[in-house]
Amino acid sequence: MAALRRKFGEDYQVVNTNRATTFSAPVKKKRQRFVEKNGRCNVQHGNLGGETSRYLSDLFTTLVDLKWRWNLLIFILTYTIAWLVMASMWWIIAYIRGDLNHGHDPSYTPCVANVYNFPSAFLFFIETEATIGYGYRYITEKCPEGIILFLFQSLLGSIVDAFLIGCMFIKMSQPKKRAETLMFSQDAVISQRDGKLCLMFRVGNLRNSHMVSAQIRCKLIKSRQTPEGEFLPLDQCELDVGFGTGADQLFLVSPLTICHEINPKSPFFDLSQRSLMNEQFEIVVILEGIVETTGMTCQARTSYTEDEVLWGHRFLPVMSLEEGFFRVDYSQFHSTFEVPTPPYSVKEQEEKNSLPSPLSTPTPALTESHGARRDRVFSVDCINTSEERGRQGGAGGRLPSKLQRMSSSGKEDLQRKVLLLSSQHAEKACSTGDLPMKLQRLSSSPSPGAQNRLQLKSLKVGFEPMTQSTGDLYQRSPTTTLSPTPVPMHSPLLSAGGRLEDNLPPKLRKMNADR
Repeated sequence: MAALRRKFGEDYQVVNTNRATTFSAPVKKKRQRFVEKNGRCNVQHGNLGGETSRYLSDLFTTLVDLKWRWNLLIFILTYTIAWLVMASMWWIIAYIRGDLNHGHDPSYTPCVANVYNFPSAFLFFIETEATIGYGYRYITEKCPEGIILFLFQSLLGSIVDAFLIGCMFIKMSQPKKRAETLMFSQDAVISQRDGKLCLMFRVGNLRNSHMVSAQIRCKLIKSRQTPEGEFLPLDQCELDVGFGTGADQLFLVSPLTICHEINPKSPFFDLSQRSLMNEQFEIVVILEGIVETTGMTCQARTSYTEDEVLWGHRFLPVMSLEEGFFRVDYSQFHSTFEVPTPPYSVKEQEEKNSLPSPLSTPTPALTESHGARRDRVFSVDCINTSEERGRQGGAGGRLPSKLQRMSSSGKEDLQRKVLLLSSQHAEKACSTGDLPMKLQRLSSSPSPGAQNRLQLKSLKVGFEPMTQSTGDLYQRSPTTTLSPTPVPMHSPLLSAGGRLEDNLPPKLRKMNADR
C-alpha cells in the first residue's frame, strides 16, 4: 500500500468491489487558510537569526503576548527567585556578623532580632515584603548594612510587583476576549440586492454593551501574477463595503448584513457561478471598535474561502417585533435560503446588455416609407389648378354664378373627402369610389371615346404598392410622367384645356353672347 501511494500520490484510495459496501467519493482536501475562522493568523516566523534580541528590547509586550501558561510560570518563578535571593542576603549578613551563634543570648544585640538560621531569615523577608509585621523579627539600630539592604529590598519589590502584576492585569483585560462575543456568519452569500449583484455576510454583537465607532473592512487575499511576470503570493486587495457612502460605520446593536457591490471596480467583476468553483481566494473581514466599558480598542477577525461563498443564497431574517421590544433569534443567524440569481458574472451581463437588438434597430427602407407616408398630403390642389388657370386665361370668371357655385362646392366636397381618407393609416388604397357621387357617375357613364374616362394608375411608394385616386395623379414625383387625360365636359371639376364656351349648352352660350 505504501508503494502504491508513493507511485500514485497521497490521494490514492483502494476501492473495495464488495457489493455489501458502498463507494464514497474522495473528500476535497481542505485548503490552507491565511486567517482562521476564530481570527488567528496562520503565519509563523522562522529563521530570524540575530533578530531574536529585538523581543527582549520590548520585554513587556513579549510577556503580554505569551500564552497564559507561560505567564503564570514566569510569575511564580520571578517571585520565588526574588524571595530566595533576598532571604539569602539577610542570612549572609547574620552569618558575617555572628548573629547565628548568639541567637539566644539576651545581652547581645543582633542585626535582625530572632534570626537564627535560613528559614528564620526567609520568614523575615516575607513579613517585610508583604508588610505583615508580626513584630517578632525586626531590624535593630546596630546594623547599618541591614538598613541599606532593607531599602534595596523595598525598591526591588515595588519594581517586581509593578512589572508582573501589570503584565497579568493587561493580559486579563485584553480586548481579545471582547471579540469572542462578536459573531460572524459561517458563510458568505452572493445574490441580488436592489437589482445589483452583491457579496454579503452577517455580523452580530452578543453583548448589550455597544461597540463605539465600530468600523468594518474587507481584504481579498489572492495570489496573482503581474504583466511583468512577477508572482505575488497572497496579494491583498481592498473590498469596498461602503467606504464612500459611510456604510462601513456600523451601529452594531443588532445583527447587520454587510454588502459589497460587485461592479467594474470590484475584483469579482468577472466572477460567475461556474468560475467560483475553480477560484482560490480568501476574504478576510476585520471589525474594529472601542469597548464601551473599558475604552480599549477591540478587533475581531474572520475569513471566508471560496468554499464558504454560496451563490444564489440569502440570509434568513432574525429580527422580530415583540411586545415593547425587538427580539433577535440567534438560532437563525447562520441560516440561508436559495433565491433566483443569474449564474453569470456582472461583466457578462454588461456585455449582453451592450449588444444591439435586431428588433430595436429600424431599417432605412421602413423609416423612409413611414416618413413618406406621414408627409404625403392629399388635397384638391393635386389636380394642378394653377396650370389650368394659366391655360384658361381667366375663363372661369365668365361662367354663370350657378356653375361657379357648383364647381366650388364640388371642389370642397372632394377636398374634405380626400383629407378624410388621408387620416386613416390602416387604409392602403383609394379609388373612384371615394369621390363624390357626381364624379362617380361621370366616371362610370359610357362615353363614345375611352379617352373621356378617368384613368387610375398604381404607383409604388417606398416598398409597398398602393393604388391612388385621381387626387394623386398630379402630385407624383417629377420622375413619374402621366399622359394627359381629358375630363368630361359636364364635370364640375372642369379644369383642362379648350374654351369653355364651346362645351356649354346652346342656351348658356346664347346667354354669354348676350352679356
